[in-house]
Amino acid sequence: MAFPNFVFAQGDAERGEVLAYTCTGCHGIPFYKNIYPTYGVPKLGGQNEQYLISALKAYRSGERRHATMQAQANTLSDQDIEDVAAYFVRIGGDQ
Repeated sequence: MAFPNFVFAQGDAERGEVLAYTCTGCHGIPFYKNIYPTYGVPKLGGQNEQYLISALKAYRSGERRHATMQAQANTLSDQDIEDVAAYFVRIGGDQ
């Protein structure tokens, strides 16, 4: 039996939707730009699950630097991060 090339996230997408509510304040606005540092905020819907998990863990550890993202990531457990990633994978390019 052949399976389509779907990526199945390990987290709980429904729980991730609740956790990601604040994420959509920046990442859910088309063409949104941060004030400081000024740059276009990436759309997360449909992004690669492992990339999202790695990025959030890197912000949490301080390996990736952005004050707002570090503050957000510091509130997330490993399970929270997997759930948020599952949500963004599930919604695809819609967000």
